[in-house]
Amino acid sequence: GITKDDVGREGFLAKVWQWKEQSGDSIGNQMRALGDSVDWSRDRFTMDEGLARAVQTVFKRMFDDGLIYRAERLVNWSPELRTAISDIEVKYEEVEGELVSLRYGSLDDNEPHVIVATTRVETMLGDTAVAVHPDDDRYKHLIGTTIYHPITGTQIPVIADDYVDPEFGSGAVKITPAHDPNDFEMGLRHNLPMPNIMDERARITNTGTEFDGMDRFEARVKVRERLAEEGRIVAEKRPYLHSVGHSERSGEAIEPRLSMQWWVKVETLAKAAGDAVRNGDTVIHPASLEPRWFGWVDNMHDWCISRQLWWGHRIPIWYGPDGEVVCLGPNEAPPEGWTQDPDVLDTWFSSGLWPFATMGWPERTADLDTFYPTSVLVTGYDILFFWVARMMMFGVYVAEDDALATRTDGSPKPGPKVPFRDLFLHGLIRDQFGKKMSKSRGNGIDPLDWVSAYGADALRFTLARGAQPGSDLSIGESHAAASRNFVTKLFNATKFALMNGATADPSAVPNLDRASLTDADRWILGRLDEVLLEVDTALDRYEFGKACEALFHFTWDEVCDWYLELAKVQFNSGDEALAESTRSVLGSVLESLLRLLHPVMPFVTESLWQALTGGESVVIASWPQSSGVATDAVAAQRIADTQRLVTEIRRFRSDQGLKDKQKVAARLIGLDTAGLTEQQSAIASLAQLTPPGDDFGATASVEVRLSGTTVTVEVDTSGTVDLEAERRRLEKDLAAAEKELATTTAKLGNEAFLAKAPDAVVEKIRGRKDLAADEVTRLKARLEAMGTK
Repeated sequence: GITKDDVGREGFLAKVWQWKEQSGDSIGNQMRALGDSVDWSRDRFTMDEGLARAVQTVFKRMFDDGLIYRAERLVNWSPELRTAISDIEVKYEEVEGELVSLRYGSLDDNEPHVIVATTRVETMLGDTAVAVHPDDDRYKHLIGTTIYHPITGTQIPVIADDYVDPEFGSGAVKITPAHDPNDFEMGLRHNLPMPNIMDERARITNTGTEFDGMDRFEARVKVRERLAEEGRIVAEKRPYLHSVGHSERSGEAIEPRLSMQWWVKVETLAKAAGDAVRNGDTVIHPASLEPRWFGWVDNMHDWCISRQLWWGHRIPIWYGPDGEVVCLGPNEAPPEGWTQDPDVLDTWFSSGLWPFATMGWPERTADLDTFYPTSVLVTGYDILFFWVARMMMFGVYVAEDDALATRTDGSPKPGPKVPFRDLFLHGLIRDQFGKKMSKSRGNGIDPLDWVSAYGADALRFTLARGAQPGSDLSIGESHAAASRNFVTKLFNATKFALMNGATADPSAVPNLDRASLTDADRWILGRLDEVLLEVDTALDRYEFGKACEALFHFTWDEVCDWYLELAKVQFNSGDEALAESTRSVLGSVLESLLRLLHPVMPFVTESLWQALTGGESVVIASWPQSSGVATDAVAAQRIADTQRLVTEIRRFRSDQGLKDKQKVAARLIGLDTAGLTEQQSAIASLAQLTPPGDDFGATASVEVRLSGTTVTVEVDTSGTVDLEAERRRLEKDLAAAEKELATTTAKLGNEAFLAKAPDAVVEKIRGRKDLAADEVTRLKARLEAMGTK
C-alpha cells in the first residue's frame, strides 16, 4: 500500500537489498538441488563492490573516449514504471484497436487537404508535418506548402520522403517526431520541431488544448469525438487488429517518447563484435544463428543506457552548481556541493562486463591469467543481442588493457582478444504444447517440483536430451517421467551386476583379453567404443541432445535389452570361467557408462559408481577413453543376426497366439550354417524355446533371413494353444482388417475426394490401405495354417 516515493531512495534500496538476500538464497538452493557443479566460493552479484568498481572504470573510460554521451532521443517509455526500458523488456501483442481516417486542411474539397489514417489519434496533438512520397502525383502540388492542423489550428508543412508508401492507405502520413520511431527519424532528416506532448505518466501536456492533463487513452476518445463533431473523420475501422508493444514488467502499452538519456556510441564497438565472429576468433554454435548475430551487430543503433530507476549502478556523472559536468571513476570523491545524476545504468551495461569483472578486473589478477578469455559461453539465443553482444563489445573495447592483454608476470597473453572462444546458444524451454512458459499463462514449472516428483537426475536428463543447438524444447511431465524410468533402468542394471558379483576397475576395459571372450562380450565392448566416439564428437560440438540420445539408446536398447539378457545365459551356464569373464565385461561396461552419464545425471551415477568400483568419487575419475582395440565385426554381425532371429521368433510366437513367457518346443534348422551355434542357448532362453522331444511334431514354421543364410524355425504348439479361441480371435481381426481395406479402397476410388483432399491426406489413406492389405494376407495365411474346423 505504499510507493517507493513514500520510503525514499535510501529506504527503498535497503528493502531491495533485503529481498535480494532472500531471493538469492532461493536461487542458490535450487542450483544445489539440481546438482550444479560450480565453485561456490566464486559466487558473484552484479551489484557487489568489485563489479561496481569495474562498471565505474568502464563508464569513465568510455566517457573520456567520447563513446558515452547525453542526448534527447526517442526511447521505449513505461508510464507505469516512469522510466525508459530496454528493447528486451518490450513484448509485442496483437490488440484490438481502431483505425481512424481523418482530414487535415480544408473541409472544402476544392481547397488543399489530405486524408491520413492513425491508430493513435491523440498523438496528432504533437504533429509537426504531413509526409507524402516525392513521386506521388496526387500530392506533388502540396509539397513545400503548409496545411491546416484541425486541433491546434496551426499550419504544418507537407514534406516529401521516400519512407512513405504511396500504395498504403491514402499515401499520406502524419508525423509526430516525439512519439514514433519512424517519425523521429523523418523529423531528423527534415529538421522538424519535436514537441513532447506527454509527461512521464503518459498524460497530455504542453499542447495548449483542452486535452492537457488527460491520460493518453482518455485523450484518444476525446480527440476523436471532437474530430467527429467537426466532420473531420472520414472513416473508422474497429475493431482493428494491430501489434502494440507492452512492458514485460508492468504490462501496460509502452509509449515511444522523446527523452533526455545517456547513450553509448556503438558503431566501432559493434563492428569489432561482428569482426570477432567473421574472423573466427569466436565461433557460434550452431552456425545457423550467425546471420541473426550479424543482423543485429551490423545494424545496431546507439544504445540507451540510462534508466529512471533507483535500483542499479548509479551513473557516475556529477553536476556542479554552475552547470559543470564531471565523470568520476572509482575512489574519486565529488566536489562538495555537487549532485549526482539520479539515473541508474541499464542492467545489460553491468552484465556485459561479467566475463572479466568477475575475475577481479580492473586489477591484474591470477584469475584473469587462468580463466580469461573464457572457453565457452552457454546461453539462450533470446539474449544473443542484449547480453552476448554487450559482452563482446565490452570485451574487445578493453582488450588492450594491461590487466587483460598481459599476465601478472608482464608477459603478453596469446590468442584473440575476445571474452569467449566458443558461443553455444540453446533454445527456450516451452511447455508440452509448444507455448512459451510465462506467469500470465500459468504454465511455468518450478524445477524443485519435478526434482521432488521425478528426481534431479531425471529433470537434468530431460533438459539435456532436448538441448539441440538453437532449437526450442517442449517438455511436459511425461518427458520427466520417461527420464525417471531411464534412471530406474540404469539403477536396476547396476543392481543386477552387483548381485552377480560384478565389480569394476576404471582401467580394466583396455586390459580385457578379448580373444577369450564370447561374441556377446566382444560385441558390447565394441559398441561401447563406438558410443564413446559418438558422445565425444557430439560434446565437442556442444550437441548435448545427440550425446544424451546416444547414451540413452545404448543403455536401454543394447546394454539392458540385450547384453544383460545374454549375460544371464552366460552366468547360468555352469562355466565359472565364463561367468567370471562376464562379470568383468559387465562391470567394465557399466563403469564406463556411469562415467559417460555422470555430467548429465550426477546423483545416481555417483552412488552406483562408488558401489561398483569402491572408488572415492566419479567426479575425480578420468573421462573414459577408447580401448584401442579394433571392433570385432564378425562378433558384431553374429549378435546382430541373433537379435534379428530372436525378434522374428518373438513375432512368430505372437502370431501363433503364444503368451510372452509361455515355453514352446522348437527346432532351429541352419544355426550352424549361420555361425550361431554358440548362441543357441541364448536364442532358446530369449525366445522361450525348449528342445524338441521324441514326440515333436511341427505345427507351424517360419523362415528368417539373416546376413548370410536362412534359419528355419519349427514349433509345436499342440497342447499349448486353445485353437478354437485363437481361431475366433483371428477371424475377428480379419473382419476388422477387411473392413478397413474396403473403406480405404472406396475412398481412393472416389475421384471427387481425390480432387479435393490434400496430398498428405491421400498419402496417409494409401498407407492405411497397404497396411490393411498386408494384415488381411497375414491373417488369412494364419487361419489357413490352422486348418479347417
